[in-house]
Amino acid sequence: MLAGLRGRGFDVEFHSHAEAILKEDFPPALAELESVLIETSIPITEIIRSGGGEAAATQRMRRALSAKGWTKTKFEIKKIVNGIERESTSHEIDHVKTFDKGTIALELEWNNKDPFFDRDLENFKRLHAEGAISLGVVVTRGLSLHKILRSAVQRFAEDRNIASFADLVAHGVTPTARQRGAVERRAAKFGGFSRAWAAHFVSDKFGEATTHWRKLQDRVRRGVGNPCPLLLIGLSDQIITFD
Repeated sequence: MLAGLRGRGFDVEFHSHAEAILKEDFPPALAELESVLIETSIPITEIIRSGGGEAAATQRMRRALSAKGWTKTKFEIKKIVNGIERESTSHEIDHVKTFDKGTIALELEWNNKDPFFDRDLENFKRLHAEGAISLGVVVTRGLSLHKILRSAVQRFAEDRNIASFADLVAHGVTPTARQRGAVERRAAKFGGFSRAWAAHFVSDKFGEATTHWRKLQDRVRRGVGNPCPLLLIGLSDQIITFD
């Protein structure tokens, strides 16, 4: 299953019988997910110029999923005893779709702080226990994509002859005073502005404490979200394009 994604270098894992469930009951869901993700691309310039808001590539994936009926949904679970509400909880999921055989929930974590994985997986666990969803999907940066980011950013710098902060500003990148100081110290220690900036940029924005494949695997292997069936998808380095 998902051979097209695997062929493009995506990471794919199934947990708690998710593979059998998807194969037997949700072939349309698999087809829709693959059709959206296999078309995903991120120009290196978007990675370089990304600010504090949601990344443009994430927005495109969200729009593509929403166009296929995977919409934001707020689940409310209430405990009522003799007509009196004793307990109420709510869980908002970014992408949910109901099929003939059940409902699937999906969260897209391109570049959040890694505790967001705990939130997503625990929400899936609770909703599955209540019978609200059949399966949960998490999409994040895959191993190859996370690993290649520094070299990709450095390639951008070298291709455009980035040798100073002025060169960065000319390409729409304006480092803060803190970032400038860190790059200057790194450049003085190791030499080479472009290498120092690329290394700091990636560690500062896409560091180990952000959402990526290994952090997701760590949690799933510890049992976070269990026993909810899970499909994990890691975006491939092949989605990065160079203008």
